[in-house]
Amino acid sequence: MDFVTAVKTCFEKYFTFSGRARRSEYWWFILFTLVIGFIVGFIEGLAKTGSILTIALNLALIIPSLALASRRLHDIGKSGWWQLIAIIPIIGWIILLYWYTRPSSEEENQFGENPINA
Repeated sequence: MDFVTAVKTCFEKYFTFSGRARRSEYWWFILFTLVIGFIVGFIEGLAKTGSILTIALNLALIIPSLALASRRLHDIGKSGWWQLIAIIPIIGWIILLYWYTRPSSEEENQFGENPINA
């Protein structure tokens, strides 16, 4: 999956917490959010507008980010509720990072068919 397709898919599945998401879809969207966040921060710094644009951006991206993370966890056979492990500082983040980088389960699981075969 390429950058444009990944971002487009994430916005098409804005509120979709079911199904599975490939590793490339997840990481391309993370790159997109980082680049957009950097651009918005740069614009705010130049315009001296405060952080209103950053707040608006974060509010716009929170739901698709959570939905995508749930689908990514589904892809490795974990429940999307495992995102809550991020509440545990450092250890929880490391565990989630490890899971987000794991390859997809090749076979169909309780969350659906492998996205590569779909």
